[in-house]
Amino acid sequence: MPPPPILFDPDLLARRRARAERMPEDFLRRAVAEELSERLKEVNRSFRAPAIIGPRGALWAEALDLAGARLVPDREILDLEPEAHDLVIHALALHWANDPVGQIAQARRALRPDGLFLGALFAGETLRELREALSHAEIDVLGGLSPRVAPMGEIRELGGLLQRAGLALPVADGLRFDVTYPDPFRLMRDLRAMGETGVMVDRLRRPTPRAVFARAAALYAERFALPDGRLPATFEVVVLTGWAPAPQQQKPLRPGSARVRLADALGVPQRNAGEEPGG
Repeated sequence: MPPPPILFDPDLLARRRARAERMPEDFLRRAVAEELSERLKEVNRSFRAPAIIGPRGALWAEALDLAGARLVPDREILDLEPEAHDLVIHALALHWANDPVGQIAQARRALRPDGLFLGALFAGETLRELREALSHAEIDVLGGLSPRVAPMGEIRELGGLLQRAGLALPVADGLRFDVTYPDPFRLMRDLRAMGETGVMVDRLRRPTPRAVFARAAALYAERFALPDGRLPATFEVVVLTGWAPAPQQQKPLRPGSARVRLADALGVPQRNAGEEPGG
């Protein structure tokens, strides 16, 4: 199998994150952490050996009430021992992985049997307003597009990563956060403070003309402004849940192994495909 393509520059990502540490903006991380915390409560299990993968691990450990969690940078090779943890959380960093399946597979190997994997990452609808405004502004001003926008997966394809990595009982669900800003430049400042600006290998290597940003700001306001004049910014987060395989886990039935007809279970007459009601 050929290696995955190298889309992101890990050295540039590290520099952007280091810059963001000087002026951190963490409201989205805290919001996502609250959602993950609710999922952990629903599991109703005590985790005694958790690990958290990604930047600002101390923030996640505090928000998730996981004191003593092992904090692991999201490098290509994760610093995790086999079967050392009963919970592994990939904390809002998987969207920057050049090999997301490899990241999840490493997390699975670090889980004990029946251990839980939780991953959160930005997905398809994230910053759709800003992306549209910038794309049209570049076309208007420069006559073409540069590869400034990172590709983002859709929920269905992201859920498939869990099975490819060998996790059982996979579930993917989406969260949407709608944030408003007075102008696009305040949004861009927040993205820099989150360490979430572009780090694509094939990025534009020269400064973007100011005219592009001015045009983007005008298009953003023209197309998306709310009645009060503020500008919306969409953030879509997909949460991935899976379990390390274990003998005692529930397993789906084989096709054709059901002993009760669905119609009998629902208490309704059975009809053949294409048969009209009452036929």
